[in-house]
Amino acid sequence: MKRLLDFFCSIFILTISFPLIICVGLLVKLKLGSPIFFKQQRPGLSGKPFYLYKFRTMTDERDQWGELYPDEIRLTPFGRFLRKYSIDEVPQLINVVKGELSLVGPRPLLMEYLPLYTEEQANRHLVKPGITGWAQVNGRNAISWEEKFELDLWYVHNQSLFLDMKILFFTIKKVLFSEGINQSDQVTMEDFKGSTSVLKEGHG
Repeated sequence: MKRLLDFFCSIFILTISFPLIICVGLLVKLKLGSPIFFKQQRPGLSGKPFYLYKFRTMTDERDQWGELYPDEIRLTPFGRFLRKYSIDEVPQLINVVKGELSLVGPRPLLMEYLPLYTEEQANRHLVKPGITGWAQVNGRNAISWEEKFELDLWYVHNQSLFLDMKILFFTIKKVLFSEGINQSDQVTMEDFKGSTSVLKEGHG
């Protein structure tokens, strides 16, 4: 049932937002150059890798040694706008149609984080990752990694169609009010470096 809802909802949203996708794609090309899409390998269900798609929000500016500048320098005002309203996330609907993502589930993080998880934290990969999730509507990037994993695991153990609908509703609210996009004054969430803390019982 969840897969059917994911598939048909994604097709519907992609169809009605097609003019927006074309417009944003052209603006990304004009303001940030090629490629239009940011593509990165992420772990899916059971940690199986897949390529996640987003609209680009950063330039490829480099220093004199050929190293990329920090995110806060490369993230343009246009890129901030795309992130503020989660427009950069729209191409992930293609991942949902392909069956690599769900609309709701723990967010797919970086491949290099896999060996850093505790045994309990690794259970977030027992379900398909999602575009939005329980952690996103309870703090998004404004909470710590440990809190985020607790929320992910609570979702894994309590998932239901009703909960998914609740998360989608709160996601729309979060996006409209731009809540919890970044952690304090950072452009992006700081890297996860592993955790030895014991996870507490999840939030309800």
